[in-house]
Amino acid sequence: MTHPHGGQLSKITLSGLIVTLGIIYGDIGTSPLYVMKAVVGDHPINSFMAIGAMSLVFWTLTLQTTVKYVIFTLRADNKGEGGIFSLYTLIKKAKRKWLIFPAIIGGCCILGEGIITPPISVASAVEGLKLIPEFSNIRTIPIVIAIISVLFFIQKFGTKLVGRFFGPVMLVWFLMLGTMGLLGLMHDFTVLKALNPYYGIRLLIEYPGGFWLLGAVFLCTTGAEALYSDMGHCGRKNIRVSWIFVKSMLVLNYMGQTAWLTSMEGKTLDGVNPFYAIMPSWFLPIGIGIATFATVVASQALISGSFTLINEAMRLNFWPKAKIKYPTELKGQLYIPSINTLLYVGCIFIVLFFKESKNMEAAYGLTIILGMIMSSRLLAFYMRLKKYSLVFQNIFVVVFIVVEGAFLIANLDKFTKGGYVTLIIAFLLSLIMGCWYMAKLIRQRYVDLVPLQNFKQTLVDLSSDPSIQKYATHLVYMTSANNPAEIESKVIYSILQKRPKKADIYWFLHVDVVDEPYRMEYKVTQIANEDIIRVDFRLGFRVAPRVNLMFRKVVTDMVKNKEVDITSRYESLNKNNVIGDFKFVVLEKFLSYENDLPLFEKIILNAYFLLKRVSLSEARAFGLDSSSVKIEKFPLIINPPKELNLVRVE
Repeated sequence: MTHPHGGQLSKITLSGLIVTLGIIYGDIGTSPLYVMKAVVGDHPINSFMAIGAMSLVFWTLTLQTTVKYVIFTLRADNKGEGGIFSLYTLIKKAKRKWLIFPAIIGGCCILGEGIITPPISVASAVEGLKLIPEFSNIRTIPIVIAIISVLFFIQKFGTKLVGRFFGPVMLVWFLMLGTMGLLGLMHDFTVLKALNPYYGIRLLIEYPGGFWLLGAVFLCTTGAEALYSDMGHCGRKNIRVSWIFVKSMLVLNYMGQTAWLTSMEGKTLDGVNPFYAIMPSWFLPIGIGIATFATVVASQALISGSFTLINEAMRLNFWPKAKIKYPTELKGQLYIPSINTLLYVGCIFIVLFFKESKNMEAAYGLTIILGMIMSSRLLAFYMRLKKYSLVFQNIFVVVFIVVEGAFLIANLDKFTKGGYVTLIIAFLLSLIMGCWYMAKLIRQRYVDLVPLQNFKQTLVDLSSDPSIQKYATHLVYMTSANNPAEIESKVIYSILQKRPKKADIYWFLHVDVVDEPYRMEYKVTQIANEDIIRVDFRLGFRVAPRVNLMFRKVVTDMVKNKEVDITSRYESLNKNNVIGDFKFVVLEKFLSYENDLPLFEKIILNAYFLLKRVSLSEARAFGLDSSSVKIEKFPLIINPPKELNLVRVE
């Protein structure tokens, strides 16, 4: 099975490295805009605190980003694909039911991050305008909303055109970061001592409230999860090589800001952003322009990542079916209108709720660290499955329990400052995923499967019964039965009893989502020659199940191989070689009143059917042509009430 991006992923090329800059590093690359500003806050500037914070930033980037993600997590790839759901599919074969919880919580936290990252990045960039005397009183909120609105509006057209500029824009951005950082650093090279972890540890122990500064320091590694999530677009080697350049530029910029801070001993920032303060005044408008472009690229990467994440969640049965569009021919590029709207509304709400980037900084990070802790839990289990040495596993778990545990405790301080907003968003998303998944498990327990062999002759007889009017030449049903020898009883009921459906050929289609991201295979089983045919599609969790197109391809292949005759069986049409009609029957369930369910299951199923009402129908989710689809509603009777004690009287 070849990967959609061919052999490019395993090679390190200049173009591959530039593309990687545009796709992978938007979020983590724009963090210098707000990290040092968040660390200092409204307090008087203190050299001891500035150098200690710089030391913590450097070691956070080293431990959390380089060691955890670049060195270790990138090894856990699923046929070249990364991300928390890819990691989950690698380990779910272990049949540990609890693994579903870190996967869902982690996925929802990453989505929650997608709602606050565009506002904080764009707002931090645009607020630089206030440092230009002519624009000192400008209102930045309308500008931020306008930029975000344009960004979400262009999603429907795909990012093929603008995507070409992402890499070069981020290359210019990182070169600017390094150059400005070096200019700032030249004023005071003594801040390089911050590379020694001693200063960071001293800050945590000796500085009043030093430990809580970790909440602001942590912002330097937000976006590390994207290195893993977008691995499929760029490849492990391109990410690892480009990270050396990216980290160098980031550290240089942070050092330059630190040098500026040490020169401002005792003063307060008073609205000044250290990121812009190290720029020469003549360069400031250019710097603000480049920063704004870079934040748009960062936001775009997160939006695309959210689409991919939801697409995977749908394949894994974690999310209600949603409409997916493919705006360009680029493999892996998709657009989900409902998620685009959800993220857009969320971003505008965040801008209006927090107003300024400093307020967003106070709330930012809590959901991200939760997501990272969940991915660490899954990664530790992956290492166990892959038989990593026990000593290494224990060191990894202890180090990251300490590091991420400390970040979590420090970020909890943000809960009352607005962190509860993103936490509520992640919680609501988790509720949706949890309800959808649990409802699937409850429904599976009660799926009534019957042996197809018992009805094979009945269907063959029905197919040739002259007393019944023909319903369709080809009658197609989707089936969830994994075993080709079985079929749902409701399908048999629909064919034989709801209204006898006479057809020349009965087709049963089954879609099996496999753990490989891009597999596309099918298998044909002739159950009754020229009367009953079953087709099993094996599709990767990143492949859209466009059953209509795929089924057409299967039929074409079978006709070519002379396995089936699809011409109409009506004499006048047959003699003129007219192709017979295809009719799809989709069976949709509704929760019957005739159920006596435990309270918890009743709540889950009611929530499921409520979500189902606003989600995409089964027919549209499978890409079926609405003109040839018949929807039949079936009551879902899971637990019928005990027998009625009804007595007949004379």
